[in-house]
Amino acid sequence: MKQVKFGGTGLQVSSLCLGTMTFGLQCSVPQSNAIMDTAAAAGINFLDAADVYPLGGGHNAVGRTEQIVGDWLKGKRHQYILATKCAGAMGPQPWNQGTSRKHVLDAIDASLQRLGTDYVDLYQLHSYDPNTPLDETLAALDTVVRQGKARYVGVSNWPAYKVARALGRSEAKNLVRIDSVQPRYNLLFRSFERDLLPLCAEEKVAVIPYNPLAGGLLTGKHDRNAPPPQGSRFQLGTAGPRYQERYWHDNEFHTVEGVRQIAADSGMTMATMVMRWVISNPAITAPIVGASKPEQLADSLAAAEQGPLPADLKARLDDLTHAWRAVDAER
Repeated sequence: MKQVKFGGTGLQVSSLCLGTMTFGLQCSVPQSNAIMDTAAAAGINFLDAADVYPLGGGHNAVGRTEQIVGDWLKGKRHQYILATKCAGAMGPQPWNQGTSRKHVLDAIDASLQRLGTDYVDLYQLHSYDPNTPLDETLAALDTVVRQGKARYVGVSNWPAYKVARALGRSEAKNLVRIDSVQPRYNLLFRSFERDLLPLCAEEKVAVIPYNPLAGGLLTGKHDRNAPPPQGSRFQLGTAGPRYQERYWHDNEFHTVEGVRQIAADSGMTMATMVMRWVISNPAITAPIVGASKPEQLADSLAAAEQGPLPADLKARLDDLTHAWRAVDAER
């Protein structure tokens, strides 16, 4: 698999990143290991986890995904770029969440123990914490890097203006720099094209977007006239309602039908085509791909091999989503 430059750093990573949030709830340990084996065999060397995973598991399951990933990595840790995240609630106390200095420093140690390693390559803040001063958070990340517990740091689910401010404060105070962002981005959710993606391109910040297939909706396998299927993201524990709120709407299903026709015309699967659409944005570094079965990786692997879409095909998809946005606005 092609290796790509990680933002403005000297690091290179595979052009796809394997997301692990399904491991431990949606996927059993053997299934999780099989997915990682398949990804590794295809050349994916970049793994993304979080301390609160598995997705939808609630407080009783936190940490399970990191443990599964850590067990799989035993004896081969240095063959992979390993990322994880903190900020979500890991316990009942108010200091068991957020991005305070206390929680960040506690969280990295707990993650390293579960992952069975003495460092991660990328340590990310899973969300923005409005209750903690930004300088305190950046200083905590700086400590993590200076202690050798992480090589690079990044953020997830931050708006562009917060990323811009963090870059400025890091420069002014000589603290570790934010080198990556992890936003939600796909054909159905494109708002970050207005500000975050241009900012990252200008400042050479790596972009590793999640949900490139919109939780599976853009594969075309779901039926608007039937309830969300059990076992899918749309019925997965505490995460099901969130995914339904994001994507389970008439407008999105109308768009999916348009995508289905364009994919049929192009001779590609829907999943491969929409993944290639994501890759076509020059600001994107490595989309995060998830799976509940090893075979579900095939379309994303094909997209990485084929690369960006031809300009005319990308334009058709762009026009499709812009057209449905206009219809939705009139409603």
